Amino acid sequence: MPFLDETFGIGDLARLTGVPVRTIRFYCDEGIVGSVRSAGGHRRFDRAAVERLGLVRRLRGLGLGLASVRQVLDGERSVAEVVAAERAVLDGRIAELAWRRASLCAVEEAGPADRAGRLELLAAARDGGAVREALIGFWRRTMVASAAEAMLDVFVAMAVPEPPADPTPLQVLAFAELLVLAGDRGLTRELLAMARSNAELVSDEAELMKGIGEACGLAQPAVRAGEAPRAGVELDRFVAAHASVRGGRDTPGFRRELLEHVAADRDPRMRRYWRLVAEAGGDPVTLGASHLWLTDSLARSVGAARSVGAAGAAGEGGG
Repeated sequence: MPFLDETFGIGDLARLTGVPVRTIRFYCDEGIVGSVRSAGGHRRFDRAAVERLGLVRRLRGLGLGLASVRQVLDGERSVAEVVAAERAVLDGRIAELAWRRASLCAVEEAGPADRAGRLELLAAARDGGAVREALIGFWRRTMVASAAEAMLDVFVAMAVPEPPADPTPLQVLAFAELLVLAGDRGLTRELLAMARSNAELVSDEAELMKGIGEACGLAQPAVRAGEAPRAGVELDRFVAAHASVRGGRDTPGFRRELLEHVAADRDPRMRRYWRLVAEAGGDPVTLGASHLWLTDSLARSVGAARSVGAAGAAGEGGG
């Protein structure tokens, strides 16, 4: 029959495409590949089925599921789209495996005395993405609701590192310790109190953040060079940023008040937080490190002013 001369039997189709007969039957039953029946009841396939089955074989060879293959065949998604989606899934799995491997190495490398504590620490930080979300939540809880969303996003980008695609054991440990700090209720209360004070005293939070950012930028070379905190243009810009939104002037008295206000930033736990951010992100000169350098510079400036004042008082008394 002419019709049969233009079609292929299932065995011929298997030889042409390299797909086993059993698999072809499965694809037919699933509606992936169409066929017609001969007078004897045998499946027959046309040339389009050869091309269609060839595409199915190649897509399946890349590990794509039948649902994705069907979407391509039905024209719902392009090959590029389903391949990109599958690659994204694999990227996620690879990141999970890399995180697990680094965690296992961190436990393996620990000494006998530290192994149990490290196990407990890492057990709570089994996924880098989940840790990052927890850290974002921590900062959103400690900043007042009136803060602009854009400003929150900028701050979070600075304060919460992205988990590396292939972290080292030390980076995984740093993220785990950051998670512990984020769960410290005392630290949360302290930071929230400072944020509420800012909301009451600061006229323009966005302007303050901009000024602090500029001061941190000025301080970064000194931080990178390992210079000790000191007075200078960096500190002057930092104090000026605060004074401009608090209706004050840069005076010794204002600097003393400002030092009291930023006490939470100089808390040992926050020092630890910013060191861990540097370790987790792989960059020792973070914005947080620069800000800490500025607050330490402020403390030295206030201390030096007090020393000068005390020396002057002693001199007058001696006269």
